[in-house]
Amino acid sequence: MAAVSPHKPVAGFTAWLCLWGVAVLVVWIGCLIPPPPLPPLPSGVDKWQHALAYFLLAGSGVQLWQGRRALLTLGIGLLLMGIAIELAQAAMSAQRQADAADVLANVAGLLAGLALA
Repeated sequence: MAAVSPHKPVAGFTAWLCLWGVAVLVVWIGCLIPPPPLPPLPSGVDKWQHALAYFLLAGSGVQLWQGRRALLTLGIGLLLMGIAIELAQAAMSAQRQADAADVLANVAGLLAGLALA
């Protein structure tokens, strides 16, 4: 029995993978830099931003990888990334704070993105 490749046969896979990696980096940077001065936003808007970011990361990830193991790795990796970002916010920034609700919003977006598989 031939082994199934963990990545989909996407034209330009390496370029798409690099673009996905840049998106991951943008999320890290966006979550760790001091927040820009913005007018007050309605309550809960930041949770939607978290959910959308993780939906896009997971949703684009399922376009690159296939198979239960690869998608499980993607999901666990993004979950751990979200937790690590919250811990880093708590440890490194006076302007940012860890929030368990952010992790839950990340998980909601992550699961919605994985559902695209």
